Amino acid sequence: MTGTATMRRPRPIPRWDPPLAADDLAAVLARLQGWQPYDGEALLDDVGDALDDVIPAEGAVADIAARLDAHLVQLVDIAVASEAADKDATVRAQVDHARRLLVEPIPEDRQPAVGHLRRLAWSVHELAEQLAELRCLRGLE
Repeated sequence: MTGTATMRRPRPIPRWDPPLAADDLAAVLARLQGWQPYDGEALLDDVGDALDDVIPAEGAVADIAARLDAHLVQLVDIAVASEAADKDATVRAQVDHARRLLVEPIPEDRQPAVGHLRRLAWSVHELAEQLAELRCLRGLE
C-alpha cells in the first residue's frame, strides 16, 4: 500500500429508547418470570381428580381448585390471544363463564366447595376441548 491510509470516522451510535417505561418493563418481566407453559397432561390429571367418582379429600379441594383456576386463566389467555374468543361464539361464552367462575370464592362448606370444584373442572375441560378443536392448542389425549 502506498500513500496514506484513510481512517474512517466512527458513526455515532443512536440512542436507544426502551419501548416501555421502567415500571411497565418490570411488570412484563414479572409476568414472564411467572409464566408456566401449557401442560395438557397436568390439566387432564387435575380435571380427573375433580370429576372422579370419589370426592377429593377435604384438604385437597382447595389445592385442586387453585390448580384448576391456573389452568382456566391460562386457557382464557390462549382464547383471547389467539382471537378465538372474538371469532367463535362458543369460545366467547366459555370464556365469559370461566371469568365468572374465577371471581367466585370457594365455598367454606364441603358439598358446595366440591360443587364449585366440579364446575371449574368442567369449564377447564370444555374450554380446552374447544380450543383444541380450533387448533389453538394441542389436542387432549
